[in-house]
Amino acid sequence: MEEKWINHYSSRHQMLLVGEGDFSFAASLATAFGNASNIVATSLDSQVMLLRKYPTEAANVCLLKDKGCTVIHGFTRNEQDSYQISLHKEVVRGFLRNGREMLTRRGEIHVTHKTSYPFTEWGIEELGREVGLVLTEKAAFSISDYPGYENKRGGEGSSCRSSDTFPARLSTTFKFAK
Repeated sequence: MEEKWINHYSSRHQMLLVGEGDFSFAASLATAFGNASNIVATSLDSQVMLLRKYPTEAANVCLLKDKGCTVIHGFTRNEQDSYQISLHKEVVRGFLRNGREMLTRRGEIHVTHKTSYPFTEWGIEELGREVGLVLTEKAAFSISDYPGYENKRGGEGSSCRSSDTFPARLSTTFKFAK
């Protein structure tokens, strides 16, 4: 199969997408690549809650499954609570640690994350260093590079703001290598 690229993502990369919201980012990649068998996409909420929050979620998940993506639902969160931040940091640290073990010689781990408070408290760069990764690049995230992707705020329960977008210009893709 011919390799296809969308910004810094290749159809040959093995990807774990954490906290997908309405799954439109994963769907954007799957559409560009024509296949999603190399993608695992996860959401923080249950499938029932996502259907309440995001009208487009069901269509995105259907597209992903048709293209071979593994879809996982059911994490919980509260973005500003210090205990929840510490739990998120543990998840990211574990992801980076396990990802490091899976990296090939030319492989990279990408973490795209908001770079405004309270998200700066996660310390993505430090988490990478803690598990023995080297930060090779920090790239500004541009939502326009991913046609069809609509970022979503998320939130507790069936929050009336959960379908709102957030300022993606305040996000960075952290690229790590061994």
